[in-house]
Amino acid sequence: MNLIVDLNADLGEGSGHDAELFELISSANIATGFHAGDSDTMHAAVSAAKEHGVAVGAHPSLFDRENFGRKELKVSAEEVFDAMAYQLGIFQAIAWAVGVRPNHVKPHGALYNMAVRDEKLADAIARAIESVDPKLILFAPDNTELGRAGEAHGLQIAREVFADRNYMNDGWLVPRTQSNALLRDPKEAAERVLRMLREGKVRSVEGRDVDVRADTICVHGDTPGAVAFARELRMQLESHGVRISAPQCSL
Repeated sequence: MNLIVDLNADLGEGSGHDAELFELISSANIATGFHAGDSDTMHAAVSAAKEHGVAVGAHPSLFDRENFGRKELKVSAEEVFDAMAYQLGIFQAIAWAVGVRPNHVKPHGALYNMAVRDEKLADAIARAIESVDPKLILFAPDNTELGRAGEAHGLQIAREVFADRNYMNDGWLVPRTQSNALLRDPKEAAERVLRMLREGKVRSVEGRDVDVRADTICVHGDTPGAVAFARELRMQLESHGVRISAPQCSL
């Protein structure tokens, strides 16, 4: 059993409770302006992360503030490369100005979902990270195009699972358009995460066991009740001997 795991949340998105979440997580994925946030919110979030000893990472998106980056758009691989490089460059500059070295990258919303399935988009993301800073850790689900692209470009991968989302038989998340997309009970979520860590399995909504690997656990910061959920989840995990810690770059 992996007794050390990262707990991450998407912050700098205007949810209104970032301060409370910074006290509970070990990694913050900070919005880089395309779906939410701007230079001021990035600066504030990185500064808060520094104060709390939380690792920071860029949370780049498709350019789609209207839909909060959660609508899949038709984009080419080169458009994705440019968008990634642009957002990473801005985030790197702000983080370094605050005196913080960025630790990871986690694509946001639709971009993440598309890259999980699309080899060319996944490769564009990995190439952009490699070109900006190859020491950045890429957060990606296990056994996906995104994770494979990262490995092909020599990036370190932190396999991500989701504490507050339900899974389907194919190993991916139930779409947010469905009523059973979210898991709202933190105790149930903790039991499921513990099984992921102990057995490498998660039960899908269709009732099938799906193979997973968990290096980092996501709690969405914009989900209603996110703070209480994260607090209970962390307490439950630590009570079972799990240590919460950000992944460390080994390159």
